[in-house]
Amino acid sequence: MRATVVRCLSARLRRSPTLVWKYFGSELILVRRQSLHVSANNSNADSVHCRQPQKEPIFCNLSSVINDVSNKGWSFDSLTAGFGSVQFTELLVERVILYLKEPTDAKKALTFFHWCSQTKHVEHGLRSYCFIVHVLVRSGLLIDARALLESAVSKYTERVASKHASIVEVLLGSYEAVFPGHRVFDLLLQVYSKMRMVNEAFDACRYLGDHGFDANIISFNTMLHVSQRSDQNNLAWKIFEYMFVRRIYPNQTTTEVMIDVMLKEGVLPKLVSVLDRIRGSRCAPGIIVNTTLAFRIIEEGRAEEAITHLKRMLQRNMMFDDIAYSLIVASYCKLSKLDSALQSKDELINRGCSSNSFVYTCLIGFYSQEGRIEEAVQMMEEMVSIGLKPYDETYNHLIVGLSRNGWTNQCLRYSEKMLEGGFLPNLGTCNEMIKTLCITGNIEEANRTLTSLLNMGLVPDQEIYLILIDGYGTTGDYQKIITLYYEMVHMGLEPSVMVYQSLVQNLCNCGKMSEAEKFIGILGRKGLTPTSCMYNSLITAYCNRGGIQRALIFYDEMIQKELVPCSYAFMLLAKKMLKAEQ
Repeated sequence: MRATVVRCLSARLRRSPTLVWKYFGSELILVRRQSLHVSANNSNADSVHCRQPQKEPIFCNLSSVINDVSNKGWSFDSLTAGFGSVQFTELLVERVILYLKEPTDAKKALTFFHWCSQTKHVEHGLRSYCFIVHVLVRSGLLIDARALLESAVSKYTERVASKHASIVEVLLGSYEAVFPGHRVFDLLLQVYSKMRMVNEAFDACRYLGDHGFDANIISFNTMLHVSQRSDQNNLAWKIFEYMFVRRIYPNQTTTEVMIDVMLKEGVLPKLVSVLDRIRGSRCAPGIIVNTTLAFRIIEEGRAEEAITHLKRMLQRNMMFDDIAYSLIVASYCKLSKLDSALQSKDELINRGCSSNSFVYTCLIGFYSQEGRIEEAVQMMEEMVSIGLKPYDETYNHLIVGLSRNGWTNQCLRYSEKMLEGGFLPNLGTCNEMIKTLCITGNIEEANRTLTSLLNMGLVPDQEIYLILIDGYGTTGDYQKIITLYYEMVHMGLEPSVMVYQSLVQNLCNCGKMSEAEKFIGILGRKGLTPTSCMYNSLITAYCNRGGIQRALIFYDEMIQKELVPCSYAFMLLAKKMLKAEQ
């Protein structure tokens, strides 16, 4: 039987003819021919193999060598005397460390680890680092463990490729060999954070969470603190949200760090105003931070996750009922689930809380977006009738909805109310207000409205000027068109090709072709190519006013630029030329 086993195992070594299996006593080991190095096949065997010149390899008992070294005092000299003739491999180093894994032997394991690298020049592998860290953490030698983890992170983080296991994977994979306790993983996260590798720390944190090992609050706070100091605010919010996912709830330190994050982002005033509209009074910092988290998740389009977080916060008494249910209403509006939103609104009332401006604004926004304008107006009237005051966002929702659905008179009425209330509309609302005034023929009123908005602090965009330029083009007031262009430039807005196209078209409609040509020249000096619409407008305008020669010049220029004239301009030019020849 023994001979059969030896033959079978030897047959597997045909690619390595220098190796052979031999028996030493009752143990089968692997021996290198013409060599003094022998390695044990049995991972549980308590043995090493020493070298002696020109002799058969001698089998040595690991425990007896370690005991002999211990009796002489555990030092580099005693290790050299006991292990000096041993050819160390990574596997053998790991076996010695595991043999010394008990807390009473941890310092010996650390000494051996350093002796191997300094005296034997062994380059420790990642597994060896993980084993010694486990041993040190188990014995409470956290300072030494932290130092070795920092060394491992520095040494192996950049080396790890997609085909190799990461540090956290190896640390977790070697955990059961020593069972040092969960704090070894917290130590890794804190080392990553200390080294400002917060992304790696968070990745490791999630990997450990997926395998049933959750980081403690200290590790989370450390990651949050470093994220905040490194201006990685989005990462801080991801870490903070993940705490709730893993049911690790914030403490005072967590709240203080997240308030600092909000101050850096400049979102604290906005969220305080939201809470004022919901509750009517200031809230504690913890409530502000938790509300901000839920609000961010809603705005990111993850309304269902926001509802889950809010309900969990309610269960833990980390959120007031009126704030939680108001945000739940907002979430259902985002999800276009009107029935659930109205049901949550009723539940808010049933819990003894008063309805608020925020809830009504969410519902008005939903009705306006869905084109249910009558219900939006009805909701606004109901809101005012119970003594709640609309604010800027309320008006923004309603005015845009009214304008897009053709409720011109109502749009103008609520626009006036918004401005009378001292609210500054957002750009989208401003554009709709100006557009509605232009549609109704109140161009001068639209221009005065823009002036009022600019005085209130509005930062305009090109769209609002395009609307006014087109509006004055219908009245033939070319001077106002040119004035609007220079006002744009004065406001620091760089006119786009679309703006120049609008200028040329409207000036041509007003019969001011020479002014239109000037803007084509400005466009060319900026290195931009005029569009077909610009040339078509000039050709048409000159043809209608008898300027056939100028029309031909722009037609030829258009062809040279490989632009295609529209059929109307081409036919009109051809007709005028035929008439001139006759």
